[in-house]
Amino acid sequence: MGRCSNGLLIIDFIAILAGIPLLNAHLNASSSKTHGVNFAVAGSTALPVEFLADKGVIAPVTNSSLTKQLNWMHTHFNATCHNSKDCVDKHRRSLFMVGEIRGNDYNYGFFQGKSVDDLKSMVPNVVKAIKDVIMRVVRFGATRIIVPGYFPIGCMPIYLMSSNDYSAYDEFHCLKGLNNFAMYHNEQLQQAIEELQEEHPNVTIVYGDYYNAYKWILRKATFLGFDSKSLQKACCGSGGDYEFSLARMCGAPNVPICAKPRERISWDRVL
Repeated sequence: MGRCSNGLLIIDFIAILAGIPLLNAHLNASSSKTHGVNFAVAGSTALPVEFLADKGVIAPVTNSSLTKQLNWMHTHFNATCHNSKDCVDKHRRSLFMVGEIRGNDYNYGFFQGKSVDDLKSMVPNVVKAIKDVIMRVVRFGATRIIVPGYFPIGCMPIYLMSSNDYSAYDEFHCLKGLNNFAMYHNEQLQQAIEELQEEHPNVTIVYGDYYNAYKWILRKATFLGFDSKSLQKACCGSGGDYEFSLARMCGAPNVPICAKPRERISWDRVL
């Protein structure tokens, strides 16, 4: 079991359900890798930071983009496989989770003032980067791959707090323009997955539909036990309609946590 890129560690929940230990980070040299390995880096991007800089987008958290994570994977497999055939044999029964990739490429752009049209021009590059990852893990013997899509970011507190255009909301009080952008990315990604599936019929490539899964939670919120009046409010945060402030984010001193975390969908402004 392996994972690349950034985002929520959904793979941890899969590991729990599979009854195996959580995946250890590749850079933790002293940890066991017998049950899988995690190559992800929080805050990383799919595209190289140099490419983003050319587009006027700065990646402020880390320069360990997807390419670097793939190089770590290559080094790890070279150390753990005797040869190419051994790698194929070992990975045939493994689960590879390629993602959730690309969130930060777009998030950094939006937070730095880029428009939806600006970032739409980057979508083919981001999708190609994801496609290249899939092809690379297939060459290492992967036969079971999960590729998650993009969340409905228009429902996230960090985006909602920056908008006062009440005509821009959908029935869930999410920003329609941003969600349309997320769907645009997801459509391009699904097309790429379909093409790869045709090229590799013996490999199972599953699209992880984060977008509609999140929307399903919003639709069933009351039934699932969430507070219907706080669907877009962060649990860990303070200030404003969405319990979020850039000046006092989750983890900062004296930032409170809501009394009933299980009743909130969003933990810390993003997810």
